Amino acid sequence: MRRIIGLWLISATVAGAFAQTQGETVRVATRLITPFVIEEKGNLTGFSIELWSEIARQINVKTEYIVKPTVRELLAGIDAQDAELGIAAVSITAERELKWDFSQPMFEAGLQILVSAQAIESSLLGNLVAGIFTWDFLLMIGLVIALIAIPAHIIWFLERRPSGNLLTHRSYIPGIFEAAWWTGATLGAQADQMPKSALARLAALIWMFTSIVLIAYFTASVTSNLTLQQLRGDIKGPEDLPGKKVASVKGSTSVEYLRQHNAEVIEFDKVEEAYQALHQGEVNAVVYDAPVLLYYASHEGKGKVQTVGAIFRKENYGIAFPANSPRRKPVNEALLKLKENGTYERLYSKWFGGAR
Repeated sequence: MRRIIGLWLISATVAGAFAQTQGETVRVATRLITPFVIEEKGNLTGFSIELWSEIARQINVKTEYIVKPTVRELLAGIDAQDAELGIAAVSITAERELKWDFSQPMFEAGLQILVSAQAIESSLLGNLVAGIFTWDFLLMIGLVIALIAIPAHIIWFLERRPSGNLLTHRSYIPGIFEAAWWTGATLGAQADQMPKSALARLAALIWMFTSIVLIAYFTASVTSNLTLQQLRGDIKGPEDLPGKKVASVKGSTSVEYLRQHNAEVIEFDKVEEAYQALHQGEVNAVVYDAPVLLYYASHEGKGKVQTVGAIFRKENYGIAFPANSPRRKPVNEALLKLKENGTYERLYSKWFGGAR
C-alpha cells in the first residue's frame, strides 16, 4: 500500500512539473488583417502573431487562437470570456480604455488614404491644363504677343521699301504678318533669314537679346507654376475627404474619424471588400490603418493603388485585456524585454521592411 501511495505521489509530482514546463494554455482572440494576422495553409502568421509567439515564450504559456471577423467582435469575445486577451491591430482609444485594459503600445500607427492609381492618371491631364491656363499664364501670353508686335512693326517699316530685303510684300497687311512671323521665329531661335538694311539688323540684334531674356523668364514662370500645382488626384489629404465617398471597415476608428469630418462613409466587414469597391469605382478612396494600406499598396495592390498625403490621426495598437486582468503585467514585462533585446526590431523589419 505504501509503495502504491509513493508511486502515486511521484507520478503526480512529475505530471505537475511537466505541466509547469509546458505552461498553461491561453485563449487569444484575433482577426485576419494583413500584415498583422495572415492565414496561410490553415496556420496563422503575421507581425502580431509572431510577436505574441515571442511573448508567450517569455511568459511560458501555450496559445489557442480564436479568430473573430472584426475588432468589435474581438473585444466582445473578451467581454464574454471567450478569450483572455486579444491581439491583431487594435487601436488604443480613450473610449476603449474605459471598458478594457491595454498593454504597452505594441505598434505606432495612424490613418492613411488609399486612392486608385488610375484615378490619379486620369486627373493628371486636367490638373496640368488647370495649372498652365491660369489668369497669370494667359496674361503672360498676351504680353508676349504684344512684345512680338513691336519689333514686327519696326522690321516692317525698315524692310518694306527696298526690293530684295527680308519682306516679300511691301503693303501693310501681308507685310506685317511676314514681319511678325520672323520675330516669332527669332523668339523661338528658328529664324533662317536676317534683315538686309543696317537699321533693321540693329533692331534684329536688340530683339534677339531681348528674346533670350524673355524666353528665360517665361520658362521660369511656367516651371514655377507647375511646381506649385500638385499633379495628383482630387484627394490629396484628409482635408479633401468631406463630401467624398470613402470606404472603411466597420467598427474601426477610421469610421468615427470620417463621420466627424463629414465624409460619406461606406462600411465593409473586411478591408479587402473596401479595396474591391475602390477598384470598381464605387468609392473615391479608402481610409484605414496606415500600415495595412501601405502593405497592400506595395504588395497585392502595387501599380493599382497609391497612398496619398501624410499619416494622420496618430494612434497606437495594443494587446487588449479584460479590466484588471492578471495577464497584463507579465505581458507588458515580456513586451518590454522584446523591445530591449532586439527581437521586436527584427520582427518589425521582417514585416515592414526597415527599422522604426
